[in-house]
Amino acid sequence: MSAQVSSIDELKTTPWAGGKSPFNVEYGKMMMWFFLLSDAFTFSSLLIAYGALRFSAHTWPMADLIFQSVPGMIDHGAPLVFVGIMTFILILSSVTMVLAVEAGHRMAKKEVVGWMIATVIGGFMFLGCQALEWSHLHHEGFWWGSIPHELGEYFKTKKDISAVSTQQFANLFFTITGFHGFHVFSGVIINIIITINVLAGTYEKRGSYLMIEKVGLYWHFVDLVWVFVFTFFYLV
Repeated sequence: MSAQVSSIDELKTTPWAGGKSPFNVEYGKMMMWFFLLSDAFTFSSLLIAYGALRFSAHTWPMADLIFQSVPGMIDHGAPLVFVGIMTFILILSSVTMVLAVEAGHRMAKKEVVGWMIATVIGGFMFLGCQALEWSHLHHEGFWWGSIPHELGEYFKTKKDISAVSTQQFANLFFTITGFHGFHVFSGVIINIIITINVLAGTYEKRGSYLMIEKVGLYWHFVDLVWVFVFTFFYLV
């Protein structure tokens, strides 16, 4: 007499039964996409809040009048130059991450290490620039809950001056750029850990450098978010 197999214990082979990925995507990569999607909602809500306040206000401080300095070099007269340098550094680090992923596909360990180190350096440079910008703005009087006493230089005309709008700008600027900076810092730490694993031969033993591609997704997401942050705060 043959043994009966219950429906629960029966091996399921349909595409949605869990036996294999219905999208032919590795599990870890799919989970990374889910995480990035949820994180995109968070950044979107913050930027939408900024946009709602920005465009509902009668007046708003001008970005090109606030961000006129290159910390340590130029105090005034260089609008958006420093943030342009920051943006270039972050985009360049995204390029080096792409090259690290490509080298991983070729199982080129030394190249992976080199490009990962370049990505980490780029991340630290961006964070350093952001720290300089925050320090300069704090010196000018901008911070959570505080703004400069004299606001005339940040508006087109004296009739447009608004302490409320300036405070809203400061609060959201430090919150959103700080939240993004935290993501960059987290990405740098993760990239350092992954680079150490590459040096230890962890992924070479596995026969795949797929982990480089996973962290690459996160790093590209951080770069993409910065494009929106840059647009909202510095250009609009």
